[in-house]
Amino acid sequence: MTTDTVSAPETHAFEADVSKLLHMMVHSVYSDKDVFLRELISNAADACEKLRYEAISNPALFGEDPQLRITLTLDKEAGTIVVEDNGIGMSAADMGETLGTIARSGTKAFMDKLTADKNGEGQQLIGQFGVGFYSAFMVAGNVDVVSRRAGTDEAARWSSDGLGTYTIAPVDTAEAPARGTRVTLHMLDDTKTYAERFTVERIVKAQSGHVPVPIFIREVGSEEEERQVADGAALWTKAKSDISEEDYADFYRSVAGQLDKPALTLHYRAEGRHEYSVLTFIPETKPFDLFDPDRKGRIKLYVRRVFITDEAEILPRYLRFVRGLVDSADLPLNMSREMIQDSPVLSAIQKGVSNRILSELDKIATSDVDRYGAIWENFGAVLKEGLYEDFERRAQLLGLARFKTSTSNGDWRSLKDYVASLKDNQTAIYYATGTDLDRIAQSPQLEGFKARGIEVLLLPDQVDSFWTTVGVDYDGKPFKSVTQGATDLSLIPLAEGSAAADAPNEDVNSFISFAKEALADQVSDVRVSDRLTTSAVCIVASESAMDLQLERMLAAAGQAPERAKPILEVNAGHALIAKLGQTGASDEERSDLAFLLLDEARIAEGQPPADPRAFTERLERLMAKSLT
Repeated sequence: MTTDTVSAPETHAFEADVSKLLHMMVHSVYSDKDVFLRELISNAADACEKLRYEAISNPALFGEDPQLRITLTLDKEAGTIVVEDNGIGMSAADMGETLGTIARSGTKAFMDKLTADKNGEGQQLIGQFGVGFYSAFMVAGNVDVVSRRAGTDEAARWSSDGLGTYTIAPVDTAEAPARGTRVTLHMLDDTKTYAERFTVERIVKAQSGHVPVPIFIREVGSEEEERQVADGAALWTKAKSDISEEDYADFYRSVAGQLDKPALTLHYRAEGRHEYSVLTFIPETKPFDLFDPDRKGRIKLYVRRVFITDEAEILPRYLRFVRGLVDSADLPLNMSREMIQDSPVLSAIQKGVSNRILSELDKIATSDVDRYGAIWENFGAVLKEGLYEDFERRAQLLGLARFKTSTSNGDWRSLKDYVASLKDNQTAIYYATGTDLDRIAQSPQLEGFKARGIEVLLLPDQVDSFWTTVGVDYDGKPFKSVTQGATDLSLIPLAEGSAAADAPNEDVNSFISFAKEALADQVSDVRVSDRLTTSAVCIVASESAMDLQLERMLAAAGQAPERAKPILEVNAGHALIAKLGQTGASDEERSDLAFLLLDEARIAEGQPPADPRAFTERLERLMAKSLT
């Protein structure tokens, strides 16, 4: 192509989502602007990895330049930074698809394009550019992207100031890389310090020092020669003795896209029937996508150092917070993503890596209680999903589980600790679910347990309402909700200083019988409680019904079956109940009192009265009578 034949630039508007993203990038997504360089280097490395994969079936794509590399060119005088790679590159059409819209990002477009390909080659690869590219506009007033796709003779330029539009135009191949992409950032006045060698070297070493492609830096106008600042050696192939803690931390930041440090690093090589290397990390802080509805993992899969996919389900979903990679020596490179997912080799890797991570957590839980407590604080709610989903590893996960309890004063307790402190004649592990730890701890249903010194697990996570319903037991002891079914505590003696409640007298029994009849449409039973000591009433679910918290959760999601009538339990020894039994009120007044007791129990559960208007009318009648 000659300069005379170059067409005029075509102007396009960013899609609405991109415009929003650009605004977020500049104003809120990243407080540390250093990450723009990490994102661009990561994109360049992905482009090189993509070429490495495609060249397996088409070696001619390498041409006369088989050595992949990333070059950073700094021009302090002009205030520019250039990030250039000799990877797969992009055509003009690729640019329009990948740099103007999020919905058709490089990853999705590349996979969609090859969906109809019978061999499925390349479907599993990530694209050259993703959302991170737009972070360049945090530091640059204008960004130019010149690229030539490997194996083609045409090049194009993409340009934008990030304010709503971009242009794409063909360029003379003399202005383009022989292969790959050149991103030029025209820095803002207050970000030109990023064009200094010292600053760039510091960022590269801190955030991108272990990408699997060599990185070079050169300065325009400097007598110093081009310098290599990252060797492109795969960190996971090195001996652990040759890797420092800071090396691991740098690599973790690169692979995880986070700025914290790993709370746990697991690096090993499995040998035997299958050979593979593993380098995984548990983050120090919660990843932003921890509760992504899709619950996808973030483990990259390599085959003999060639990147294959970051969507292989290496770990079960309840370990999705783990970041890192697996590099297999046994999987074939020419196998499609779908075939890889069904491979018995991958199944063996999945089992081995999952078991090793859980075993490592078990070691830390024993050897470093505080460190494990911090990990559980961040990821316990996710690990507990495995109690519901992974029957094979349930016993191991129960051993890892930690709970705050009614007697732990805010400390974490294991089930081993719990079982060791069982009271005489206690045959179950008792728990209470809810949405707030403090509110659960104050539930009236716990009073009888506290009076006997019985420890109750306090479970505030949504998943707790599910895993406790699947027949889980620990050391032969079943889990039993304190808000469901009858709880015969009479066989467990009261703690010293706690007095037994008096048996209900005839008047109290009479009122309970009346209330049972008056509330027949609202409750399935009204009965004397052995779980209350200070509160007058509480509600519980029947033995065959769903636990109250689970029922509320499903109802809020529109998935609950017809709600079962709860049971109203009455503290026969409470002064109010005794007074109600002795009152000479009319049946209408006694009915009002019975309904007010039921609404009191609902309010104590954090729920509104069943009929707020009827509740206020009954309350007004009661107050008016008390004033006469």
